[in-house]
Formats: sequence, C-alpha cells, structure tokens
Amino acid sequence: MDTESYVLDVVEVIEETADARSVVLRIPEELAETFTYKPGQFLTVAIPSDQTGIAARCYSLSSAPCEGRHAITVKRTVDGYASNWVCDNLKAGSTLRVLPPNGIFTPKTIDDDFLLFGGGSGITPVISIAKTALATGTGQVVLFYANRDQDSVIFARDLAELQAAHPDRFTVVHWLESVQGLPNQEILKTFAAHFDTFTAFVCGPGPFMKAATGALKELGFPRERRHQEKFVSLGGNPFGDVEEMRAAEQTIAEADDHEDTDPPAVTGPVSVEVELDGQQYSFDDYAGDRPLLDFLESKGVPAPYSCREGNCSACACVVLEGDLRMLNNDVLDEADLADGIRLVCQSLPLTEKVRISYNG
Repeated sequence: MDTESYVLDVVEVIEETADARSVVLRIPEELAETFTYKPGQFLTVAIPSDQTGIAARCYSLSSAPCEGRHAITVKRTVDGYASNWVCDNLKAGSTLRVLPPNGIFTPKTIDDDFLLFGGGSGITPVISIAKTALATGTGQVVLFYANRDQDSVIFARDLAELQAAHPDRFTVVHWLESVQGLPNQEILKTFAAHFDTFTAFVCGPGPFMKAATGALKELGFPRERRHQEKFVSLGGNPFGDVEEMRAAEQTIAEADDHEDTDPPAVTGPVSVEVELDGQQYSFDDYAGDRPLLDFLESKGVPAPYSCREGNCSACACVVLEGDLRMLNNDVLDEADLADGIRLVCQSLPLTEKVRISYNG
C-alpha cells in the first residue's frame, strides 16, 4: 500500500442536504493509478487541528469508479470537529491532504445481486456500490435507506434518477423515522427475507447496523455474503512518517507492563497464509514478535490499513484457521470477534498456523 499522503485540489463542494456536503477532488494525471479505487472504499483525510496539529478521519467515496471522479460525502455531527470543519471551510479552490483509497467494504464481483442497507450518512459507500453495479454489473440491486426525515435524505435526486434509468434492476425503499419510527431487527428481517440469496452490505449508525446484521444472521446469510463498514475517530496520525511512528509505538510497547503487550503464546516460526485480492501468499517464518501487518509489509504483501492503531476497520480480515489476538481494538464488537474478524495491524499469533482472508 502507498503510505505517502498527497495534497489535492477541491474542484467543487455540493450541498446535498442542510447537513451534508460532497467534496469533489481533482486527481492529477500522474496520480491516476495511485488513486484508482473500488466501490465502497474510503479516503483518509487530514483535518487541521489546534490541539493535535492533524485530526485524521476516514470518509467514504460516494462517487463510483465508472464516473471518472473522486468525491467524498461528509455529514455534520453535533460534536464532530472534523465534519463541521469540512462543511464550514472547504470550497472550490481549497486543498485537502489525503491518503490513497483504502478499505475492504467492496464486492468481490460486481455481477452479484446486492441487498444494500444504508442508514443516514451510511449511504455514502453504499451508493458507490449501487452505481457501479448498475453501470457495469448484471444483477439486481435493492436498497433499504433509513433516515430521520425527508429533509435528511442524502442523494435523493441521484437515487430517483438511478431508479428511472434502471426500473427493472434497481429498487429503493425509503424508511423515515419521523413517519414509521425506528427500523428494528424484526422489520429488517422481514424485508431481507425476500432477498436471501443476495450479497448484503450494511453501513450506518451503530444501532442500525446491529439490527441489520442481526437480521441477516437470523436469516442465515453466510459470512461471505454479509459485509458491514465501521468507522470511529482515528486516535493517531497516519500522515506522520511511518518509520518514526513504528519506533514510537515500539518504545511505548516496551515500557508498558499491561498484559495486552505480553509476547504471543506461541514460540518459534509461525506459518501464515493470506488471501488478498485474488492472490494467495504463504510464509513460514513469522516469528510472532510484531503485529502481523508489519510482517506482511516486510514480505511485500500490499495489505490494506489506515490508522495502524485499531481505530478503524481498514485492515480487518477474517481468520479462517488458527487464531490471532489483538493488542488494541476500538471498532470490532463481540459479534465481529465471534465471526473471526480481526484487525491485522494489532494482531499477534496464538497458534502455530494462521490462515486469513481479506476477501470477506
């Protein structure tokens, strides 16, 4: 993965709703390959901060690769310093410092039938998947989109235009809390039951995602057809020098007597097998003395990551064999852990063989 950050020009800021803005970025021709992205991925953005110098935030790309543009969409939150800064300060002619596209909330194949759940600003990566599937795929696309009220619906016009352009392939169900109340797990289960062979993607507020993923699990959606995206505010600065950051993290680890920094339970070389973007990687010399992400990078594996601190899901994998334990985890819940999901940037081996997949 490219660890270098880039300063990009803002070419347009679109007012989607009273509380949401889409920021369109210009990608120079020489960076076109670096900023190639998949539907559902995000950009990590540097927000200037008086307290920390930089506040790093992950914002999903609401544009689709087939559109030939890069746009992130940001919705204000009441106490959200970064989201308010974006909405209040960015305009055409501004610049924004970003890391290249990242994230694994992406379809393996765009020809699947898709069942999409978006709650509020969680529509952002979901609409990218929908637009891509309708433009270049062959399957059906069904979207359940929940919002507080009619004025809160981001991309209302875009969704209507997509429906008009693809009446036989695209179905949108709008759910308004002001009219129908909150959509609970039973409601979402009843809805999803009609599409139990589809591949599901879920993004939105925590309670909404919990209800939607719970409904999918009740219906027996297998893990490979059930995806969810999670973000929290990043605590670190991924825009700093990577080597300096690693040295600082190692110093902290050596000085900390907390049990979470104890050496892994295994001794000797660990066998590691990795599935990533259709490629298979195999190694038998992982000593288990550093996070798995660091080891994979040393082997030239383009493993995804963003914060390196366990604050986002960019590096999430599914453990298929063996087990990993995490030094830090601020994003995965008990259900995720039970599904075998781990954050590779924080993981150490618990077994002599570990097999993981980034493919969901």
